[in-house]
Amino acid sequence: MSILFVLLTFLVVISVNYLWFRPAQALPATARPSLKPPAPLMTKQAGFAIPQDYCFHPGHTWVLREGHEEARVGFDSFTADLVGKIDRIEVAKPDRWVRQGQRLMTIYADGFAFDLVSPIEGVVTHINQDVIHNPALALGDPYKDGWIATLKAPDFNTNQRNLMQASMIAPWMHYNQTRLNAEVAKLNPALAQDGGVPVNGLLQRVDAEMRQRIISEFFLN
Repeated sequence: MSILFVLLTFLVVISVNYLWFRPAQALPATARPSLKPPAPLMTKQAGFAIPQDYCFHPGHTWVLREGHEEARVGFDSFTADLVGKIDRIEVAKPDRWVRQGQRLMTIYADGFAFDLVSPIEGVVTHINQDVIHNPALALGDPYKDGWIATLKAPDFNTNQRNLMQASMIAPWMHYNQTRLNAEVAKLNPALAQDGGVPVNGLLQRVDAEMRQRIISEFFLN
């Protein structure tokens, strides 16, 4: 009887030690969004470099779906070219719920600032700290290492209906460039371009009134 008691005690001690001191199990990979996205496949359409599988908001932010409810967001090359130089970027804090079309970030550059909206609705889960510390990264590589944040977006499918995607993107980009040239040509024809991309740093090369008109027209401020 005493031997049986000793064996039972031994088994209890082993079980308690295992349950108490066992290492924590890692979350499945699908539960953690990658903080180093792969380089997007770029296609050339109507003179514009377009990242495959990205969707674009009319306010010139993009979203890339990365899971059932996970998405990565940033701003497009049109924005990067217009700004030319960024002093700092302020982003909505993690755990903040943002609506589609609501302010997600504020860009500060050379004495002026403007907001960029979220392309989708959801909860901010991560912010790209590399971009916070080095905003130039978002200008030089807006579709990969220059991403701004990740969101948990349960209504992605619904939000996607309001975005430019696939064959809609190139005509939309061309239309924006045409509109921009028309606006600039009214006041400063020398800064207007026939096509392609905006004059680099255009927002810093026009007067305050023209700058605000461009910001209101293209970034929905």
